[in-house]
Amino acid sequence: MEQHDAPLDAPQDPPRTMPRDDRRAQLIEATIKVIAKMGYARTTMSDVARTAGLSHGLVNFHFQSKENLLLETLLFLSAEYHANWQAAVAEAGANPQDQLLALLMADFHPAICTPDRLSAWSAFWGEAASRPIYQDRCGSFDAAYNAFIETLCVQMNNELGLNSDPIRVSRILRVTIQGVWLDLMTLPNAYSMSEARATVITAANAFFSNVFRNIDFEA
Repeated sequence: MEQHDAPLDAPQDPPRTMPRDDRRAQLIEATIKVIAKMGYARTTMSDVARTAGLSHGLVNFHFQSKENLLLETLLFLSAEYHANWQAAVAEAGANPQDQLLALLMADFHPAICTPDRLSAWSAFWGEAASRPIYQDRCGSFDAAYNAFIETLCVQMNNELGLNSDPIRVSRILRVTIQGVWLDLMTLPNAYSMSEARATVITAANAFFSNVFRNIDFEA
């Protein structure tokens, strides 16, 4: 992950009044930026306030503590991720092949796959203390995703007359996406987003008779 020594930048002339939910969303976005730049442990409420262009007292008013702020940021990221793939699948229609393609490509949506968000996810994954909280508050999102991709793998097997293990195939697809995310975060000259998509689809094609061979990865 690229390190930056430049000071955290604040937006110009932030609005003086804002609805509570909008203000909290603004502070969570600022927290994502700070985590991406500073890491989990070094993130402070003062840095978040400065990045948002607000006072430390206002951050404290909305979240009371750094721990609450980080937890709410994690919950936000988890809910955002869940909503993103569900929307992509819903738009794809009822065909399992289209749904699986949509599910795999959802992880590279420009609203989800940003340098700041990838770095923030990496920071949360690397922070052991966050895992019990994550499983308690967000584990149902993971369970829904895992169950859905396994179901799609079963349906793909049935349509194509295959007998691959849907649990293992779905696991391989998930870890391939996670590995590509890691590459995008850590490689000094990371490959393009189209190459990231192509890498994941190559893994899917290996198990499903190359059914995704005519994909425009620039789309």
